Amino acid sequence: MRRLLAAVAVTATLLALAACTGSAPKNALGSRKIAAADRVAAPAMRGEFMDGSGQFDLSQHKGEVVVVNFWASYCPPCRTEAPELEKVLAATKDRGVTFVGVNVRDQRSQADAYLADVKPTYGSIFDPSASLALDFSVPPNSIPATLVIDKAGRIATVMRSSVDQKLLEPIVRDLLAES
Repeated sequence: MRRLLAAVAVTATLLALAACTGSAPKNALGSRKIAAADRVAAPAMRGEFMDGSGQFDLSQHKGEVVVVNFWASYCPPCRTEAPELEKVLAATKDRGVTFVGVNVRDQRSQADAYLADVKPTYGSIFDPSASLALDFSVPPNSIPATLVIDKAGRIATVMRSSVDQKLLEPIVRDLLAES
């Protein structure tokens, strides 16, 4: 029982350290591609894009690989990973990849200022209550978090730390190659 409690304490400590720091080892918090047989359906996800350009509905993207990035304006690693996400999008968008951001636990004015500064080419949904994040089992204190949804609408990868092109692009390309 003591070993179990110690393991839980170590895991909790790693999660706390990784929350919006990006300092945890990439593989320590689940940066992996999930075997196809073990994937579960992604929850429903709908929302209006913050720039007013329309709605996002994950169910409309079956047959595509979808990268969902949870971010906040107060999260320095979110800002650091933004250009890396853009590199992956640029390298894969012609092959059927969709990116969507989800801003969590933020004030609208701060989220808008972040977007004006970072200038992502993909849309973001405003989720101040973090309800979408929680539907994906992404607690607001574990951002940045990036999930990749396979063509069948299942969660194929969960990364609870900042990502870069070197880590994310091979995962996206592998999922694109799946039938």
